[in-house]
Amino acid sequence: MTFSWTPHRFSGGALALDVANSVVLRADPGRRIDRFADPAVMDAFPDGANRHGAERALFGALEPVGADARDGLVALREAIDRHFRAEVLGAGKPALMADLLDAISATLRRSGTRPHALDTATARSALMLLTQPEPERLKICPNCHWLFLDRSRNRSRAWCDMAVCGNRAKASRHYRRNREEPRP
Repeated sequence: MTFSWTPHRFSGGALALDVANSVVLRADPGRRIDRFADPAVMDAFPDGANRHGAERALFGALEPVGADARDGLVALREAIDRHFRAEVLGAGKPALMADLLDAISATLRRSGTRPHALDTATARSALMLLTQPEPERLKICPNCHWLFLDRSRNRSRAWCDMAVCGNRAKASRHYRRNREEPRP
C-alpha cells in the first residue's frame, strides 16, 4: 500500500501538531499506525508540509532529518503529543511541560546549523504553541483524535478537517438516526 502526505494530514494548523498527528489511532494499540516508522515516509513528510502545512511560510523549505536525528524527532513528537493533549483535556502537568522543553532543547542543540530541518522547525513550532495567547484554541478532533488549532473567528470548529472527519461524523449520525427512526 502506498502512502502520501495529503492536505488532510496537515489539518493540525501548526507543524508541531501535524508531526504529532503522524501517529494514526494513537489510543488504539491494535490499530495504531506510526507513519514515521517507515524512514521513506518520514523523509517525505517535509515535502508534504512544504505543500500543505499551515506554517510553511514561517520556516522556509523544510528538509528531512538525517538518520542520526530520527529518534530525536520521534521523541520530540511524543513529548508534543503528551503535553498538548493533556492541556486540552485539562490534565496538564508541569512535568509534561518540562519533558517537552527538554525535547525541544535537545533537538535545537542537536540540529546546530540546520534551520530548515524538520526537527528544528518542529521544535520552533512547539515553542510558538507554548506561548500562544489563546490556549483554548487547541482542540482534539472527536472523530480521529488528532490535535488541531481552531482558527475560526468564533472558536466553533469541531473537527480537524470538515471534509474528512466532519463528513464522517455527520454521515454516521445520519445513518444512526435513520436506522433508529422507523419510516411511515
